[in-house]
Amino acid sequence: MPAPPRPLDRAFFARPTLDVARDLLGALLVYESPDDGRLAGRVVETEAYLADDPAMHGWKATFGPTGRVQPEGRARDLFAAPGTAYVYNVYYTNWLLNVVTEPEGEPGAVLVRAIEPVEGEEAMTRNRPPSVRRRRDLTNGPGKLTQALGIAEGPGATASRFHGADLTTPPLYFARGEGGAVEDARVAVSSRIGISRGADLDYRFFVTDSPFVSPGEPSDVRLARKTGRGGR
Repeated sequence: MPAPPRPLDRAFFARPTLDVARDLLGALLVYESPDDGRLAGRVVETEAYLADDPAMHGWKATFGPTGRVQPEGRARDLFAAPGTAYVYNVYYTNWLLNVVTEPEGEPGAVLVRAIEPVEGEEAMTRNRPPSVRRRRDLTNGPGKLTQALGIAEGPGATASRFHGADLTTPPLYFARGEGGAVEDARVAVSSRIGISRGADLDYRFFVTDSPFVSPGEPSDVRLARKTGRGGR
């Protein structure tokens, strides 16, 4: 087995959220599983969430006179040290992995939307339902990739064991991918997927030639189609 990759340090994440979201493309998401050994995938799609973003997880927070999210309620976890895991559940079954960005005390996060398997693909296949037949469907979505890596929780779980974990150190961490960051010519941006607020913000980054990019429709395109108002 090759030597474990070196984790990205906290300084990588203590930067503007949009920069981190872009620069994570090509990085490795690694899980050193006690059951399956080392599983790793190359990040090919991310979404950024910023302090003044209406789609950011700021519910149960208060808003100060400047309109900024305050560190109260669930939103306080987005003010944690850069490189901290922020994990939540949607539709009762999908666990989504985010990494906190910006200097500690400033809110921001990047959602990992898709990865391309690099190591441990057989285990990833076992971790996904038997009905998954196409290789790209193993990890081409945020809920799919956490299940494939074995970091999703089982039925009935109300919290993730990785929420609040330090993603700059094993067992779950990001590392520099072979070849470094993806060149600009292979990167595109769009509106994020599956949101109704902040749909005009181009905060989604993806590798254009990767078959593992999630198949969802950008939210501005979806809303334009539903309302008949046309795109930007």
